[in-house]
Amino acid sequence: MEPYIIEKRSDNYILFTINRHEKRNAISFEVMDGLEKAINLAKEQNVKALVITGAGESAFCSGGDLSVFHGLKTEEQAYGMLSKMSNILYRLLTLEIPTVALMNGVAVGGGCELAISCDYRIAKEGIKAGFVQGYLAITSGWGGGTMLVEKMQSNHAEQMLMEAKLNHTDKLLQIGFIDSVYSGDSLEACEQFLKNMTDKQVEVLKAYKSILIRKWEQSNLKGRIDEEVRRCAVLWADEAHHEAVANFIAKK
Repeated sequence: MEPYIIEKRSDNYILFTINRHEKRNAISFEVMDGLEKAINLAKEQNVKALVITGAGESAFCSGGDLSVFHGLKTEEQAYGMLSKMSNILYRLLTLEIPTVALMNGVAVGGGCELAISCDYRIAKEGIKAGFVQGYLAITSGWGGGTMLVEKMQSNHAEQMLMEAKLNHTDKLLQIGFIDSVYSGDSLEACEQFLKNMTDKQVEVLKAYKSILIRKWEQSNLKGRIDEEVRRCAVLWADEAHHEAVANFIAKK
């Protein structure tokens, strides 16, 4: 089974699905490559939106695949993986068209970093989401913490990062992490959310998105993300992280 699915939908958007239901749609190196392909395709085909979701109904994305990434022990090894994904998420963040995280299930750790990289987050009623990296003795390492502070009210963002707990949709909506809550069919809800954007000319959408991109470039957002990645790589190599991950895996 392919680890991801890329589809061009009739409504002129690209749908990227993490297709690892048995792994709660955890991100592997193959999923990273697929996400980069979807971003490239969105640019090449001049579509009006890119939507990211997870297979099944239980998880949007459970973060990095610990069964794979737990093998990364040193700061250098960790930085290679972290910087690869952070560069992909920065490309997603600065894609010139609207992007949507269609959160059809729980979003944990790196799953929240993927979600905050998108312009909008639409969540299924009753799901939970949280930056839980603190329980593994690391920080967000793909740039998601920096993006969260950039996009949300700073006190809410810092609390979400430091508490490292899962929050329900009502709380996530209240603090501004998600933009909309839906019930029923996820794609129908997403298309309904996007319809007043995708009925505009693509060049209009790109022109408005470029306002945000210029702001991020002028404030050195990429440099701030790189610093976040480097700090996480240092923590990753610490024995406290390796012990926390080993204990987590043993409990599963």
